[in-house]
Amino acid sequence: MEITKLSVSNISLPTLGIGTWAWGDRLFWGYGSDYGEVEVQKAFEAAVANGATFFDTAEVYGLGESERLLGQFLKQTTQPVQIATKYFPLPWRFGKQAVADALTNSLERLGIEQVALYQVHMPFDFLMGQSNLMAALAEEVKEGRILTVGVSNYSAEQMEQAHEFLAKYDVPLAVNQVRYSLLTRQVERNGIIEKARELGVTILAYSPLAQGLLTGKYSPDRQERVTGARKLDPKFSVSGLSKIEPIISQLKKLGEKYQKTSTQVALNWLIAQGNVIPIPGAKNAKQAAENAGAMGWQLSPEDVQQLSQLSND
Repeated sequence: MEITKLSVSNISLPTLGIGTWAWGDRLFWGYGSDYGEVEVQKAFEAAVANGATFFDTAEVYGLGESERLLGQFLKQTTQPVQIATKYFPLPWRFGKQAVADALTNSLERLGIEQVALYQVHMPFDFLMGQSNLMAALAEEVKEGRILTVGVSNYSAEQMEQAHEFLAKYDVPLAVNQVRYSLLTRQVERNGIIEKARELGVTILAYSPLAQGLLTGKYSPDRQERVTGARKLDPKFSVSGLSKIEPIISQLKKLGEKYQKTSTQVALNWLIAQGNVIPIPGAKNAKQAAENAGAMGWQLSPEDVQQLSQLSND
């Protein structure tokens, strides 16, 4: 198999996608301040041009704005692009019709008739129940409005339950989207990775650069670069940045060895875990092209192991 493609359920995806939470989100990411529609359109174009033709969005990203922007950009490209979006199981959404209506709204914003992947954003079921939720999703597969079904932020047990419910309708569970990076490896210890491999579920790794910590941009002596919500995160404090300095240093060394950036090395480490697709965000063309540069090459097993050990210390 090409090292730029991964077979996921009944679709083929690039080994890296682009997360679009920041596209339209003003509250957390500050969309409309130092970047806006022009910049994210260029990010889309750069990603597609460099082979990252898989985009992950959600109905709640920018209250639908991320989907709307993607819909606009899709009209301006002739390249095949695959879209994943998400259903948020809010407390007042009851029954299968709620899923159908939410999907209809997402498809309208995206301007398409089918998404490659439709995910449950969080493992909440409230009064609907997982059984009914998975039945509704399976029905949409049969209707042809979604190609594959996924979940997000599900534990190993919840993932297995979703897998069992879908199996009743001969629909596979394609992905579980979870936080995963060199600095956030809880999924390796809490059974999620092991269960995903057992079930044949692909992991979509969100925040694969730990909100920028693994890019090399931040260091104890460059604290002035920490802005916005990151200022409230202890990982971005002087002590927090000092703690991860050995990992950042090794990423830079490996970047020099492979003629890649620290960002690309950190993302390639995730790809090397097998059946894992990182979905880093990109606010502009430069970031999108850099992210895509994590595809098409491989760290040696020794370098993968060294990074693994270093980030486990």
